[in-house]
Amino acid sequence: MLDAVLEAIGLALAGRAGARLAARLGIEVGRDTLLRAVRAIPDRPIEQTPILGVDDFAIRRGHHYGTVVVDLTTSRPIDLLPDRTSGTVAAWLQEHPGAEVVCRDRAGAYAEAVRTGAPDAVQVADRWHLWHNLVGAVEDTVVRHRADLRPPPELTDPNATDQHTESNCGTSPSGAEMPDGRLVSRTRERHTAVHQLVSSGMTISAISRELRLDRKTVRRFARARTVDELLTTTRTAGPTLLSEHEPYLRERFAAGCTDAARLTAEITERGYRGSAKTVRRFLQPLRTEHRMRPAPPQAPSVRQVTGWLTCRPDRLTDADSGRLTDILEHSPALTALREHVRGFAQLMTERRGRELADWMNGIDATGSPALRSFAAGLRRDLDAVTAGLTLEHNSGPVEGHVNRIIMWNLGVSSSFACGLVDRGDR
Repeated sequence: MLDAVLEAIGLALAGRAGARLAARLGIEVGRDTLLRAVRAIPDRPIEQTPILGVDDFAIRRGHHYGTVVVDLTTSRPIDLLPDRTSGTVAAWLQEHPGAEVVCRDRAGAYAEAVRTGAPDAVQVADRWHLWHNLVGAVEDTVVRHRADLRPPPELTDPNATDQHTESNCGTSPSGAEMPDGRLVSRTRERHTAVHQLVSSGMTISAISRELRLDRKTVRRFARARTVDELLTTTRTAGPTLLSEHEPYLRERFAAGCTDAARLTAEITERGYRGSAKTVRRFLQPLRTEHRMRPAPPQAPSVRQVTGWLTCRPDRLTDADSGRLTDILEHSPALTALREHVRGFAQLMTERRGRELADWMNGIDATGSPALRSFAAGLRRDLDAVTAGLTLEHNSGPVEGHVNRIIMWNLGVSSSFACGLVDRGDR
């Protein structure tokens, strides 16, 4: 009974972690003892397996790889091979005959191994790897058309707001030039003060002395019933020396030239006879509007757009779906790309592999260079790809065991990890 408990702890947690759990359970045992208990578990004999899955895993990434063989009928690993060469895998298949279906990735070594070791078996290219390769082709296409990811010109072109600027920033409703903000505030304050003193019974002369303003100014403020009557003065209500040059100034300002001295020199050459101060006063509301103008939306990254194009439409957020729609409205190339991706997704999810030839013909006609390269790779492995898009078998369980091996390799030696995963899943 104790041996069975130690085996279960060792299989679940291996050395150090297993020893800590055993101590909590009142069992004093060292990590090496747990590892020896796991290694002592006898190997299960390999029986005839009609449906296999093979894939590589890293014993030491970039240097040493092995191959895991999985029984896809039970989703359990049945053997671990020391490398990923075609000769080793072919020899294993010859020693264990009976394979009818072999699921594999797109690697040429495994394809050759199955043709040699199990020539009658049906090879099935894994759908995950097919989709992964398609995503790579989609990303290359998006990179090729990255200019289409920028917002439409009407959202970033300063000229798009010229009409708004002309109607709100440089003129009053009657067409006269509006004063800047400081003058408006000062005029309002003086108008209020004058009318308060007039209401109290003070004379124009007394108000002039109180506010230190000229009597004519006080009289003008007293006669004006509203501030708007004061803001549009006789001097600004009619044409000025600058009036005929205002359209030119707005055009140059929208084009990026905002220096008042330079603009004054330019319109002087065109016949302007006024002062630079008048030009600066005219440009002030344009500067204010420019600072208040919202920043144009930032273009999404290539990776974001690739994700939107290869994601299920019902899993996109409303915001992402809207941004993708905006991009596709002015990008025929990416619109065609989306249709090709959706067509392949339907073939894969509905397992309509027999229609793959028609899809590839469409790629040859209207697909991007990256998609045409992807289709050429499919043709080189056409039988396995067609089977992968038609049959129900896939390498999902194999990928799960590969991930488990990687996790074990993070905490224990690679040789022990191989044996541990092999025994633990039995």
